[in-house]
Amino acid sequence: MIHFVLLLVCAVAIYLSCEWFVNAVEWLGQRLNVGKMAVGTILAAFGTALPESVVTLVAVTTGATQEAKNIGVGAAMGGPLALATVAYGVTGAMLLLKHRKERAVAAVAPGAPSAVSGGAAAVGNEKDIRRLAKDQKWFLPIFVVKVALGLVAFAFKPVLGLLFFGAYAVYFWREIRGGDDDEEDEELEPLKLQPKAAAPAAWAVVVQTLATLVVIFFASQLFVKQLDAIGPMLGLSASVTALLLSPIATELPEIMNAVIWVRQGKTKLALANISGAMMIQATVPSGLGLLFTSWKFDGALLWSGLITMAAIVYLLASMRARRLTPGRLALAALFYVVFGLGLIPILA
Repeated sequence: MIHFVLLLVCAVAIYLSCEWFVNAVEWLGQRLNVGKMAVGTILAAFGTALPESVVTLVAVTTGATQEAKNIGVGAAMGGPLALATVAYGVTGAMLLLKHRKERAVAAVAPGAPSAVSGGAAAVGNEKDIRRLAKDQKWFLPIFVVKVALGLVAFAFKPVLGLLFFGAYAVYFWREIRGGDDDEEDEELEPLKLQPKAAAPAAWAVVVQTLATLVVIFFASQLFVKQLDAIGPMLGLSASVTALLLSPIATELPEIMNAVIWVRQGKTKLALANISGAMMIQATVPSGLGLLFTSWKFDGALLWSGLITMAAIVYLLASMRARRLTPGRLALAALFYVVFGLGLIPILA
């Protein structure tokens, strides 16, 4: 029973910390004079991707056995899978719920402003979709190479890990130099640490950002440990828990950020946070895995890679057809269901 209570406590702690984190990171972006989208793709993504990146780093560098090191490989593959399916799916579901609520308000007060057309309206305008598609086009070829390297063995393979760090450096530079080409500036909510200050002090922004990251990190780690304990209680093997449940736990900060930003009407930031975290997951943990492990995939890891690629191809096809609606975005979560069902014969 204590594990279920701690699981709930951790989830609440992560959500509340993410509320404070997204509030702080928007002010941090303004202080650093980076574009709005870079706040999501770089600043927020870096913070929320920290838990799983540290899991990979610790596993591949301190693991006493090859099996222990492979935990890091699993984390490097599970992160992108959860983001490409569950995180995008939750964002789509939240948009659908938000639209339904707005329709209900419009029905009660017909004169109330509403730009809602159910789940049939596109997630963003053509410019937004094109930007999101660009991130996915960056991610997909890198991820394909990442999976392909897991199927082959050659002497200098570890050195290729450095190329993944280089790929993220290029992406980082592109995002930071992209500038702020969005619409008019939005007024930021007061910093929660200094709610009465029109322009919070720099130290307060930094303290709130770092403090929330610390809470998110430790709460995420405790959340994963509770899942590891609950899995066997539910009759799930350690392998299923590691591949099916742990990735959801480690990507919970991104999912919570998406929920918060969609609720605030900042869908672009929610999607940018996910796509930016996916780029980190496709490069940094992969580079660490290549440098410190044999980076050899079994059937389950290969299956996770194939499902991730299928989900991204589905999203890109929807974007190209200008049909990326909240409903279609929510359907991305079904790929995770397919992944779970496919694990049954693989791990049997």
